[in-house]
Amino acid sequence: MRFEILHTTDYRYDEPASEAYVEARLTPPSRLSQRIVAHDLTFHPAGPSSTYVDYFGNPTSFYSMVKRHDHLRVSSRLLVDTSPPRLPAGALDLTIGEARQILSSVGTDIFDYLRASPAVPTGGDATAWGRRWLRSDAKLYAALEALNGAIHREFRYEPGSTENSTPLAVIWKARAGVCQDFAHLMLSVLRTSGLPARYVCGYIETDPPKEGRRLTGAVATHAWVEVLVPGMDWVALDPTNDQWCGERHVAVSFGRDFSDATPLRGTFKGCSGQDMSVKVLMKRTA
Repeated sequence: MRFEILHTTDYRYDEPASEAYVEARLTPPSRLSQRIVAHDLTFHPAGPSSTYVDYFGNPTSFYSMVKRHDHLRVSSRLLVDTSPPRLPAGALDLTIGEARQILSSVGTDIFDYLRASPAVPTGGDATAWGRRWLRSDAKLYAALEALNGAIHREFRYEPGSTENSTPLAVIWKARAGVCQDFAHLMLSVLRTSGLPARYVCGYIETDPPKEGRRLTGAVATHAWVEVLVPGMDWVALDPTNDQWCGERHVAVSFGRDFSDATPLRGTFKGCSGQDMSVKVLMKRTA
């Protein structure tokens, strides 16, 4: 499939700001399941920018504006070809116990994806869920699929019910949230059970396709989970939509949780507030 994606973020200030600084993780990687044909990232007003690769391997652009301005727009235009991911059948046929044992030999390389992070605590409710869905004798493929489905069934997708700062403990109790919360829940269970996993921020095609089902997600970025399996392959699951990620998913950035992979982070200098609006247009062209 080929997609054209336009991701626009607008900041409007109540009064002109004197400075602004933005960190953007909006440059998606080319992978086996996605090929970046073209990508253009622009800031308006135009200003100096630089790029670097962050700790988690995300290409990151840093923009600074030191002149007075009353609005700021960040636009990412993307043309990408996707194909169905190839799951590592041999690794997924192992048991949870076998997978943990094999991955223990590379513990220093995957440490960040096994420990708790600011938005993804381990233990607590995740312990009982791990015992139920990620038993040591369960096959990896079936167990991951079962956990993915359990989160989809037992938690309501409810836009506006949470914020980025809502603690995971509140989500466990309310049994409702959005894609970010579902990803954090799944990460907590996986890490509590000794399976390394990371947060993925990207896009999904939410328009009704000619064939197949409509995917649930906001008209903005989407979130899902990747699990590291023996052979050092990442496999992706989308608990919001109860499926393995496919060619209608486009991955952009990765990290331990939302805070590591957030598309935009920044600050401005001024004496007023701001309003932010985000819009993503994703159109299938082939």
